[in-house]
Amino acid sequence: MPSAARRPDLAAMLAPLVRELIAAELPVLKEHDVSMWGYAVLLALDESPVRTQAALAESIGADKTRIIPTLDELQAKGYIERHADPGDRRVRLLAITESGRNVKDAVQEGIQRGEERWLSVLSADERRTFLRALQDMARVGDASGVDE
Repeated sequence: MPSAARRPDLAAMLAPLVRELIAAELPVLKEHDVSMWGYAVLLALDESPVRTQAALAESIGADKTRIIPTLDELQAKGYIERHADPGDRRVRLLAITESGRNVKDAVQEGIQRGEERWLSVLSADERRTFLRALQDMARVGDASGVDE
């Protein structure tokens, strides 16, 4: 491939942007007193309302034992509920509460408002294409079983 046609690797292009996006999220998370992992849990539970701790951990890419303090904190704040699975008392079922959904929605709104800084450089058509492409690319990663 001629050097003029080369482009940076995807990771080289995305990593600086992802670092900036995460840094922009931190004040929003702090404002709502939710950790990054706590927000990830709330997002996952809002997508699939009742999950086991193991399924939740897998879906957010976390170790199931290491998210226990996050779950404890979210439960103490009334954002999630944990119940024993009637079919297997050793398994804990998780569900987001209405309060948890409200916090998740507020955080998500604040984060997405901040993302306008980057998305504003795109036309409406480019934005739709970009967001659809990101969703499609994320599904490829999910389907491949690649650890992130």
